Amino acid sequence: MPVRRMLPSAAKQAVGPFIFFDHFGPVRQRAGQQADVRPHPHIGLATVTYLFEGAQIHRDSLGTVQRIEPGAINWMQAGSGIAHSERVPPDLFHVDRDVHGLQLWAAQPVADEEKAPSFEHTGAEAIPELQLGAATVRVLVGAAFGAKSPVTTPSQTLYLDVLLPAGATLELPPLAQERAIYVVDGNALQLDTSELAPYTMAVLEPGATVMLCATDDTRFVVIGGAPLDGHRHIWWNFVSSRKERIAQAAQDWDEGRFAPIPGDSDERIELPPKRPF
Repeated sequence: MPVRRMLPSAAKQAVGPFIFFDHFGPVRQRAGQQADVRPHPHIGLATVTYLFEGAQIHRDSLGTVQRIEPGAINWMQAGSGIAHSERVPPDLFHVDRDVHGLQLWAAQPVADEEKAPSFEHTGAEAIPELQLGAATVRVLVGAAFGAKSPVTTPSQTLYLDVLLPAGATLELPPLAQERAIYVVDGNALQLDTSELAPYTMAVLEPGATVMLCATDDTRFVVIGGAPLDGHRHIWWNFVSSRKERIAQAAQDWDEGRFAPIPGDSDERIELPPKRPF
């Protein structure tokens, strides 16, 4: 499956709390094609799953079992440690299926890094959707244009899904201190006097109002929020303000100290052989 990773990068570790940004698909998977993500651990971050096409079954060590479908937001806070899996639903495994979505991680504030893990599912029907001229804006996380998402976050966070028809414009005010735009579908998006190509991300100047114009029907997301409260170390599936905490998490996974996932504990993803700490 094609995966495009925008964050972290050499130029920018994070935009607001978002420290990891993966765009997977669009791809057509054949009937019977294996695409499960086996059990694996996280600490110090929230996974944020958003699908455009397809579906997943999320299971975690809290006992959560949740079908994830397009338009919903799933926010899993790892805190002191959680394990989860993402698998193809049984009803889709034996048919051809389209898969397309975004997987983001939001680093938790330092004060929350060792909090108990949690999982929050917000269905597509609960996400505010606005019509701003010709633009359709879904406020996935945070507040924008007078609407507020019900998703709970530990710090100021912004996440918008925008559909902009060909020839339409949208004025984007400084809704957060840090912001970035990523083009998911369509041709180049005009940002004031510059162009943003598909599958690329632009980090916006703080405080700037940007005029966006679509040369073709375009889908893009806006992410951002308050700056992180300090540098984060990232290794494998772990994020922390302290290197030694990541080393401890790696040892805990290696030695089986993470809580098991009820109903999904027969296999798992092992640690990478090379460790940085």
